[in-house]
Amino acid sequence: MLATAGAMGSAGVMIEPLQREFGWQNADISFALAVRLVLFGLIGPFAAAFMNRFGIRNVVVVALALISAGLLGSFVMTEVWQLVLLWGVVVGLGTGMTALVLGASVATRWFSARRGLVVGMLTASTATGQLVFLPLLAALTSQIGWRAALVFVLAMLMLALTAVFFLMRDAPADVALPRYGEAAVADAPARQQGLATLLLSPLIALRDAARTYTFWVLFATFFICGLSTNGLIQTHWITLCGDFGVAPVGAAGMLAVIGVFDFVGTILAGWLSDRYDNRWLLFWFYGLRGLSLIYLPFTDFTLYGLSIFAVFYGLDWVATVPPTVKLAAERFGPERATLVFGWVFAGHQLGAATAAFGAGATRTEFATYLPALYVAGAFCLVAAMLVMSLTHQAKPEPQPAPAT
Repeated sequence: MLATAGAMGSAGVMIEPLQREFGWQNADISFALAVRLVLFGLIGPFAAAFMNRFGIRNVVVVALALISAGLLGSFVMTEVWQLVLLWGVVVGLGTGMTALVLGASVATRWFSARRGLVVGMLTASTATGQLVFLPLLAALTSQIGWRAALVFVLAMLMLALTAVFFLMRDAPADVALPRYGEAAVADAPARQQGLATLLLSPLIALRDAARTYTFWVLFATFFICGLSTNGLIQTHWITLCGDFGVAPVGAAGMLAVIGVFDFVGTILAGWLSDRYDNRWLLFWFYGLRGLSLIYLPFTDFTLYGLSIFAVFYGLDWVATVPPTVKLAAERFGPERATLVFGWVFAGHQLGAATAAFGAGATRTEFATYLPALYVAGAFCLVAAMLVMSLTHQAKPEPQPAPAT
């Protein structure tokens, strides 16, 4: 998850170099990145079904191979449509198969206790991977070129693929271990049979979940989560800072600081989600994130102002994931939680894609990102209010029996 997240985050340092080399507009490049984010989210529910059918290791190996192929192909691209195909479609499909659904699947299969903490740790690896590699990638891009940065990302992916192939197992039963928190070794989960079941199970889960108010609240708030993180700051941060005279390496360094605080904040969020009302956790996380985005334009992008922003925004970067996963498990039951969360995560990436394209279009049309910052901050405050409309509930909501 750390390596594939690095591949996702590398797009942030590519916008300006691609503009200079090929003469493409920010909006054109942002469209390709938006396609990547949409597929990154939409493939999630089906990735969970693929893992149930083919096994986690096999799916992750294929995903890493797809991402690597997309990055390799970009070395020889010359047209915008090739960028859309390689970075949008191929990389989007590959990264979608190793998205947060992978962390949720691992946590569900391997842990019956402290799942919130585990989800927090795995989520932290994803968000941190998107940010901590950026200073090195920005330095390689500035001194050698964007292709050198991609060589480093490819090396990380090959290392991850080797580790997955030789070390990863699908379930604790494969190594004769019980799930964490249990005493007895459980049977390995039965794999789904048949292509129709494989393709229909995520759609059936969506149909049933969509009948509940809880699903739409989680979907809407996670849409706003993506709108205010991956699509906006991760994608456009370096260009945004450049508008205020901050060099790419310095801007990437500040993203790394955000990543450090995110690592702490997300693990803490996982620990808290096992102990406190997750609605109140989400209220504070969305509220603080919204205030930090509204505050950002008033920092004048000084070191002092950006440092304050990095602390508060970093602590909230993806701290919303563990409470959202826990709420999905509580409301829909553990047997359906992964598929339902896959669709909620699809909402996250639709929001990210909206911000990736919308912020790029705003920058192209008005020569500033500031309207996008204010809109994202205001929506975060709406999400904080919306999540509190959920009533406290200790048992899963009644669900129709799953189709066989």
